[in-house]
Amino acid sequence: MRVLARTADHALLEAWHLCQLPSSFVLAAVGGFGRGELAPHSDLDILILLPAEPDANLTAKLESFIGMAWDLGLEISSSVRTIAQCIEAASQDITVQTALLEARRIGGDLALFNQFISCFNQALDTRAFFQAKLLEMQQRHAKFQDSPYSLEPNCKESPGGLRDLQLILWLTRTAGFGHSWHELELGGQLTVREARELRRNELFLKTLRARLHILAGRRQDVIAFDFQTQLAESFGYRATPAKRASEQMMRRYYWAAKAVTQLTTILLQTIEAHFFPETSGITHRLSERFAEKQGMIEILQDDLYQREPDAILETFLLCERTTGVQGLSTRTLRALYNARNVMNQEWRRSPQNRQRFLEILQLSQNSTESSGTAHALGLMNQTSVLGRYLLSFWRVVGQMQHDLYHAYTVDQHILMVLRNLHRFGVAEHAHEYPFCSQLMMNFEQPWVLMIAALFHDIAKGRGGDHSILGMAEAQRFCREHKLAAADAHLIVWLVKHHLTMSRVAQKQDTSEAHVIKRFADQVQTERQLTALYLLTVADIRGTSPKVWNAWKGKLLEDLYRLTLNTLGGMQPNTHSALALRKEQALVLLQQQLIPEGASQAFWEQLDIAYFLRHDAPDIAWQTHALYLYLETPQPIVRARRSPLGEGLQVLVYMKDQADLFAGICSYFDRHALSVLDARIHTTRHGYALDSFFVTHAHHSLDDTMHRATNETLHDYDEITARIERQLALHLAAAKPLRSPSPGRLSRQSRTFPSTPRVNLRADERGQYYILSLSANDRPGLLYAIAYILAAHQISLHAARINTLGERVEDMFLLAGAKLANHRQQIQLETELLRAIAV
Repeated sequence: MRVLARTADHALLEAWHLCQLPSSFVLAAVGGFGRGELAPHSDLDILILLPAEPDANLTAKLESFIGMAWDLGLEISSSVRTIAQCIEAASQDITVQTALLEARRIGGDLALFNQFISCFNQALDTRAFFQAKLLEMQQRHAKFQDSPYSLEPNCKESPGGLRDLQLILWLTRTAGFGHSWHELELGGQLTVREARELRRNELFLKTLRARLHILAGRRQDVIAFDFQTQLAESFGYRATPAKRASEQMMRRYYWAAKAVTQLTTILLQTIEAHFFPETSGITHRLSERFAEKQGMIEILQDDLYQREPDAILETFLLCERTTGVQGLSTRTLRALYNARNVMNQEWRRSPQNRQRFLEILQLSQNSTESSGTAHALGLMNQTSVLGRYLLSFWRVVGQMQHDLYHAYTVDQHILMVLRNLHRFGVAEHAHEYPFCSQLMMNFEQPWVLMIAALFHDIAKGRGGDHSILGMAEAQRFCREHKLAAADAHLIVWLVKHHLTMSRVAQKQDTSEAHVIKRFADQVQTERQLTALYLLTVADIRGTSPKVWNAWKGKLLEDLYRLTLNTLGGMQPNTHSALALRKEQALVLLQQQLIPEGASQAFWEQLDIAYFLRHDAPDIAWQTHALYLYLETPQPIVRARRSPLGEGLQVLVYMKDQADLFAGICSYFDRHALSVLDARIHTTRHGYALDSFFVTHAHHSLDDTMHRATNETLHDYDEITARIERQLALHLAAAKPLRSPSPGRLSRQSRTFPSTPRVNLRADERGQYYILSLSANDRPGLLYAIAYILAAHQISLHAARINTLGERVEDMFLLAGAKLANHRQQIQLETELLRAIAV
């Protein structure tokens, strides 16, 4: 690749001289060509740097040079700019800025080139560059479902690919750490072993990409099935009775991508700490061995795992149990990376470790997507701990699946199924598959399903029926971890029959009574039927984004309901928590003398997500307030003293419209009301039903009430009446939104700042986009977010506002045409990041 780059340099210089271009010009390589390495069929990014705008004669010469380069067979991508134009273009486009960062002079005026480098470096905002590249990486990874384990991965762009390695070197260069792994090793940012691993895996990925180009005869970065066998044989892999040559080579690729992912995560945190040192302090100590550092689990001593191997699994248990934790710190990741020698048979058989692993599996139904068993097991897989604890899982890491059904390796598919099961129990995702969410909410001990999911495909690639072989693995696990007989029976049964329901629903005529009877005889009980249904839906959804569809969903749901009737069970939800919640709400309404059946029309407009998010008193209060105004043309605002403690609960009900959420937040901001929690809901007939818990930004509403007693206000009734009147008038007026003003951080937030984070991605069904934000809280923050969403014409379908002390972690369910555009997504994220970082 270096020889190709040098050869291209010589050819371009020859054309440069033949076209008699002035010596005051500069011919420079940028982008990948600027690194001095050229893949066989990559294009050449060049920059022609001018001291001033060219006249007609020089323009003709430049055109001649570019034409000659193409005639020579060089696929160039060229730009002709002055230094000022370069700086301007870089300020407008992060892609241009990144390409210019790697500028390398091929020929021409050295002084002009050095002047360009100096001006470019002076203009570069390194912190903004870091944040922009991080957002760009998140968007790029999201295109690949945040996984390097696609069966046809992109060796350049997928997570763990060459682009991630390039990203790190761009960022370390701007941070002043160095331009190579060797320099990072000398500077202490990498250990000797880590630098060696990065060099080794980078060499493998570059070699693989170069050979892929040669085999394809064109630029080809996707390791498509068509090329995998030839590619493997070029590396010397040969088929065996148990493994194809391509499977062996792809497993090597997945292990390389996994190592790159682990090490780049470590380096990204190191770089972030350099650019944002004000956020690098320890938030609080969790125990004698651990602390939380900016939402990351941090070990307090580097040799902890070597001295106390039992602390390894405790790390992941803490990730589940500690609110707000998103992952592991650099120090922890590095210690885990170097603790593989202690994760041996003795460690696996430790009763304490077995108990902790079981606790990780049992804490499966937490309140946010970023927590729970699925997240913990995903982290364990990323750090190679899961495969060392469960050797049967290690055998399927990077295991290919050669069919048109699965889009991921076996290990990644298992983790996707675990994630899907977890999402069934999270209210924010109830809109995706409400029936599954309803069943999961009422399912006792959902962790049993998580264990079954962990083992359902764990025996793939061994030959024979993987369901039977996996059943034996599950039996061994249940025995070693001393599970109750009933739980063990269900887990083993699910592993054995995890394909049965899908086969019956899709391949048999379920209108025939004997088909349903035979299937009912297999499932035997309502609990086993429900468990199998949930596992089946999660399993199908975890195979590929394209496999699941509404038709399959209907087939499975119909089979579930028909079988339930045959088993003699009652309709789902008759005596469930949801039904009980509605019954309790009806009792409360009757106590308020609401006529029987008066709530029916209102409740018919509410889906399961509404009832998952509200308890019976809340449902009764809102129903009482709104059942007479089902299709009202005017805004309805009701407020009361918060049943949760200090502050008020404010209810808004009106026909949904653009900027409504921002308008409500504008009122709160103008009256110094801080939103502690918000529950945003859109009814089936297009009305916004939004509930907010608010308190005064500078003092408590209890104090306001006390002071008001001696003036004109006498109690909370007067305060709530004023809010109801003012907010309704404010919404009815529909005035243009005012620009948000930056609020002042509290002293505690200034002392312990947290790094602002923004993440935007499509939901499972592609129906909405999920926006997650975390930042230090401040007055007006929610309005600043709402204002930007309104400016981008983004509509809000649902939201969850969480204020955790001085930090907020908000989630929004969004819709809008602009969200489908990659560049506009990044622009939106950048503006939000800027707003929450003020």
